[in-house]
Amino acid sequence: MRAVRLLLFTGILALATAAHSQAPAAKPEAAPAKAPPVPLLWKVSDADNAVYVLGSFHMLKPDDYPLSKDVDAAFADAERVVFELSPEEMASPTLGVQMGQAAMRTDGTTLDSELTPEVAAKLKAWISANTEHLQKSGIPAQALQMFEPWFSGLMITLTEMGKMGLDPKLGLDAHFAAAAKQAGKPTEGLETGAQQIAFLDGMSKDEQLQMLAEALDESEEGRTEMEKLHRQWREGDERGIWEGMVAEMQVEYPKLYQRINVERNDTWVGQIAQRLETDKDDTLLVVGALHTLGKDGVVHKLKARGYTVERICSACEGAGESGKN
Repeated sequence: MRAVRLLLFTGILALATAAHSQAPAAKPEAAPAKAPPVPLLWKVSDADNAVYVLGSFHMLKPDDYPLSKDVDAAFADAERVVFELSPEEMASPTLGVQMGQAAMRTDGTTLDSELTPEVAAKLKAWISANTEHLQKSGIPAQALQMFEPWFSGLMITLTEMGKMGLDPKLGLDAHFAAAAKQAGKPTEGLETGAQQIAFLDGMSKDEQLQMLAEALDESEEGRTEMEKLHRQWREGDERGIWEGMVAEMQVEYPKLYQRINVERNDTWVGQIAQRLETDKDDTLLVVGALHTLGKDGVVHKLKARGYTVERICSACEGAGESGKN
């Protein structure tokens, strides 16, 4: 699941979870005995306004709420909320249709025709063991044979994450989309669903097959790794997330990493800078956590442009300093 972990933290997985989970966002039950997650939250500002950058985890558990008071304060201060995709598009039934159409095989072959006998056997066994889970998500088990490897790999991982109790309806995107609607705050998206689908469908065939094989091989190990990433996100552990995932990603999927993280960050930095320079309102920006981290992240790039950047984290040691990865 190494590639899918990359997709999770860059936000592309938000597209997949939205496209296959159209139910309204659930209201999480608070768990007072558990400390709120330590936020990956930064305030980027110039002389007259600010953009709060919040690193998201797109599938969460009920006991990940309530959120930190730092995050609640940033939301309260912001006049608008910006996501990778607008909430309207995320909630649109056509998003799943568009994704399915892009992933559909059109040459009359089945997925097995591209797989080695070993991988095909693993896929068959996984489908047999997870038929009920797939049906709950609205996908007939054998329908995976009709799709490209990237789509089937995503569905395997989403199914495994769902079995862990991670729910897209509890992710930060869904949470703040609902909160913004209730508060009457305008919302926007940095890009469109079509653009995100193109990132996925643009994966090379080797990348897609590698991603599918890893999703099948790591259904148990991947669960441990995903639980670790979820814990690191809860702990606001910038360095742990970066060192535990990105170094491997840059080696194993260099083109994918460049395409879905670096290139998109560069585009977003321009949009954020324009907002800072022309908009007097404060903004909360909710994006996949990896977009916020390291030298390729929007936080570092905005600081390099001369904006004032501070980590907002009451629970952190040295609170107020931006992370250095």
